[in-house]
Amino acid sequence: MPLELVFSRFTGTLFPAIQKAIERGGMDPTDRDAFLLLADVVELMEALRPEEGIGEGMDYLVALAHHAYLTWEAGSLTLPLGPDETEAMLGGEPAPDPDLLDTPRSYYAQLPEHRIWAAVVDDTPAEPLDGCFVHATSGGILRVLGIFGLRPDRIGFSAVEVVGPQPGSFARGDGTPPFSSALGVDHLHSLVESEELLELGWRTLGRARNAWIRTAR
Repeated sequence: MPLELVFSRFTGTLFPAIQKAIERGGMDPTDRDAFLLLADVVELMEALRPEEGIGEGMDYLVALAHHAYLTWEAGSLTLPLGPDETEAMLGGEPAPDPDLLDTPRSYYAQLPEHRIWAAVVDDTPAEPLDGCFVHATSGGILRVLGIFGLRPDRIGFSAVEVVGPQPGSFARGDGTPPFSSALGVDHLHSLVESEELLELGWRTLGRARNAWIRTAR
């Protein structure tokens, strides 16, 4: 899980300091703009920034840090989804809008290995989705951060964030069904449109009510 992979050295130091600053200021921790103004968050971003710089990828690093903090604050909840449960979740019509007040505020949905793929960067091969961070903001909006290409022989991974209300029914530009494979392999799934990653995040909410593993901070 990226939380342990990237942020384990901060969960005993900077994350508790950020939590105290949020509590002192009476802040909404899901307010990303306010989050970024905290001195401890600035220190966190400086520690995460590679020496060679990150350029346009800074927005994704900010999103990753924010999602990671919120997941830690919620108790480092991981929602493991097996192959059969994932198939059931992706099949059929979208479920009704879940009650955001009745779900964990933030968690990491762990998807089956090499089951869902996406071309994250133009003109590069598709990468498998390891899982996605999910958290709700005010106004019935969901933030979903997909983590792609996570493997032992690679330094780092790819991340894509989508934000919005539940898309519900929608169609791909090429007319193929949402979540259907773009790799020519029937038992796999693909994320082609950004709405598919967002809808995937929304569909995990119903399962997050009762099926998660609470790991120690």
